[in-house]
Amino acid sequence: MTAPAPLMSLVWTDHVTGHRGFLVVDRLVRGVASGGLRMRPGCTLEEVAGLARGMTMKEALHYDAGGRYIPLGGAKGGIDCDPQAPEAYGLLVRYLRAMRPYVESCWTTGEDLGLSQDLVERAAAEAGLVSSIQAVYPLLDDESAARARLADAFAVEVDGIGLDELAGGCGVAEAVLAALDRASVPYPGTRVVVQGLGTMGGATARFLARAGLTVVAVADVKGTIANPAGLDVEALLAARDSYGTVDRRALRAGDRELPGDAWLSTEAEVLVPAAVSYAIDAAAQGRIGARWIVEAANMPVLPEAEALLAARGVTVLPDVVVNSATNAWWWWTLFGDIGADADEAFAHIRRSMRALIDLMLDRAETDGTTPRAAAHALVADRLPVITERFGWYR
Repeated sequence: MTAPAPLMSLVWTDHVTGHRGFLVVDRLVRGVASGGLRMRPGCTLEEVAGLARGMTMKEALHYDAGGRYIPLGGAKGGIDCDPQAPEAYGLLVRYLRAMRPYVESCWTTGEDLGLSQDLVERAAAEAGLVSSIQAVYPLLDDESAARARLADAFAVEVDGIGLDELAGGCGVAEAVLAALDRASVPYPGTRVVVQGLGTMGGATARFLARAGLTVVAVADVKGTIANPAGLDVEALLAARDSYGTVDRRALRAGDRELPGDAWLSTEAEVLVPAAVSYAIDAAAQGRIGARWIVEAANMPVLPEAEALLAARGVTVLPDVVVNSATNAWWWWTLFGDIGADADEAFAHIRRSMRALIDLMLDRAETDGTTPRAAAHALVADRLPVITERFGWYR
């Protein structure tokens, strides 16, 4: 599917630090687009444009004609800065102040790589905004009830982790389980490697471990932690800081500390890149022995690497489907398809993700193509339906 040019691309330069920020609105549906804000050193306009297009696809893929959740367009923001740098928070506030007209009118945003939702909301308030998602409020039937429901959902915790953090990982884990079920592979004995133990990677590791899979390695900025017999996922989650870095004092006697890129070659059936974009290039893919790569991060596998992986029988489940539950959970809750309840949320996520994964893989088998190409085909089928019902503003 050939992607048309985005509706709007914007480059902003901070007058204080010289750092650059970006906003790309790929499409608007009913005048609104959805997509998070990331902060990382080296972030580029091209990267943000790709992420914005991915958000358009995620919105379209979760369209349900019978649901209250109204699909939005896709957008993304990015800031080229280390989120742990001393100047990062002030930069974030100034970026949001500069983007205030768009956040107020057409761009709903939230946490992404390098930024937590609490931090985004605190900076948004300091920038004079009501909320990071206020552009969607005019589309709600009962704004006060919807906002209260979402606030209640954000207050829910499950074994020490917030529901908002767990929603995306639940979706990623269900994608893994759906792939295993189709291949008749039992959960016990199936080994998993997770790169990144932040919001998405940490939640994914928890759900997979609780499903009976063995997490044999995780990676963070300090390196790879591995144990062929299986890691104590809950202990590692409890030992994380706010950036997903594990305190090594929590490691057990059988846990090993390995170099940062050792996660690529750790023996496992499932590899879950859940950290940065562009993590697996043509050279790195040659080190991977996993049967499935499940993209919890945005754009972690480069196209040339994916082609080489497909040629040797490795299935890549694409990010636009795999990690879409976080975005969908927000809107299912806000629009009232689900309530502020963890069990209800997880059940809805599992049903929706299982149906979407099966639909994508069925399409891939029918068309004789990759899951990513199948996902693009599904989007191409759904966009005209969304356009006819809601309008498609460019």
